[in-house]
Amino acid sequence: MAKAKKTFVCSQCGATSLKWIGKCPACEAWNTYQEEILVRESAAARATPAWGAFQERDYKGQPVPLEQIKAGARQRIVTSDEELNSVLGGGIVPGSLVLIGGQPGIGKSTLMLQVAMALDARVLYVSGEESEEQLKMRAERIGQPVGEVWVLAEVNTARILQHAQKMCPDVLIIDSIQTLISPQLDAAPGTVSQVRECASELQRYAKQTHTPIFLIGHITKEGALAGPKLLEHIVDVVLQFEGDQHYVYRILRTLKNRFGSTDELGIYEMRHSGLRQVTNPSELLLSQSDEALSGSAVAATIEGLRPMLIETQALVSKAIYGTPQRTATGFDLRRLAMLLAVLEKRCGFPMSMHDVFLNMAGGIRVDDPAIDLAIVSAIISSFRDVAIAPDICFAGEVGLSGEIRAVTRIEPRIQEAARLGFKKIFTSKYSLKGLDPTLFQIAIEPVSRIDELYDKLFALS
Repeated sequence: MAKAKKTFVCSQCGATSLKWIGKCPACEAWNTYQEEILVRESAAARATPAWGAFQERDYKGQPVPLEQIKAGARQRIVTSDEELNSVLGGGIVPGSLVLIGGQPGIGKSTLMLQVAMALDARVLYVSGEESEEQLKMRAERIGQPVGEVWVLAEVNTARILQHAQKMCPDVLIIDSIQTLISPQLDAAPGTVSQVRECASELQRYAKQTHTPIFLIGHITKEGALAGPKLLEHIVDVVLQFEGDQHYVYRILRTLKNRFGSTDELGIYEMRHSGLRQVTNPSELLLSQSDEALSGSAVAATIEGLRPMLIETQALVSKAIYGTPQRTATGFDLRRLAMLLAVLEKRCGFPMSMHDVFLNMAGGIRVDDPAIDLAIVSAIISSFRDVAIAPDICFAGEVGLSGEIRAVTRIEPRIQEAARLGFKKIFTSKYSLKGLDPTLFQIAIEPVSRIDELYDKLFALS
């Protein structure tokens, strides 16, 4: 008989304790310990795991000198989704474990089903939340040619791996990791112990069979991936699928990638027939207005290896209440407060008496420091109620002394602005060292301080 054991597990870090404690000694979080009943597996169960047939293929590792190891490049599985390929670093790596998280209804299952239907490979789609009929309805709505996609509505990891052992799929998709249960545990689905055990079993299967596995995960109300932090350490790649449900655009970001860069992102447009790849996000993130309006400036930013132009919108009005409001959508609020303090200290604008609202067009979130110059220009434009010419863009970081600092990779920013028809770009003069401005079909206006930017932009208005 298997012995039952009661334990308390921290929902944040997965630490265990024999009794309930208020503060976790590992992650120092309060009131995160939850009671769970575990069942210890017998020796016979440990000797015959669900994927036991693969144990015979597994060799016993021996120490090998590093210089004798042959680093042969593994052949990646290239999908028809160029956005997903770039985010993964060039395609799907065999034996990799990829975790995709996002808000409910954001399109995680749609993305995975769409990729599975377009793959020229055998795919096993395991659904623990939807039935086969629901997946069929979604597939008909997508309307793409269906490849060799097999659907399994199951939550037990033992039976899932038994089916995978018989089918030998090229790609395995789990929707979702929080719905799986391991027969080795008597805990409820979605608990820390179940998520950790199920992810460990899938990891062992992926490494032994070289089968790439995609895990769809839930997120908490704070926006973090549900389950213990150990889940993110187990997997090889962590992707975040984000976006506002009131907008049609979705962003696929890389938070962790053992096989590529973590600076890449993919942009999609949600339609009735599924997700459409956005190959040129600059045209979608720029203003769609025919007339020039104050408080709007275009920034030349870079996400990963992709340069793109995004519109920043600012609104400055007199504070009605005693404390002025500071609201930012898609931008760090603390950095906005710093830029406002620089404007008041170095340029004399009374920002402490005005409300400031900032918005990134399209619902996208930007962390590139080069967007500072466009934000400062948009704030000054709204404060003076003077529109900036629509053929001007900006790329520069603002320092605490009011200086315009150099930014990285200025050449692709300038080339993207010129390709989209902009006539002038303001940037730091320190970014132009070793750069020939005559090589670009756009006027480059170097500036060194905010007051110099103000004189060149608004002196004649």
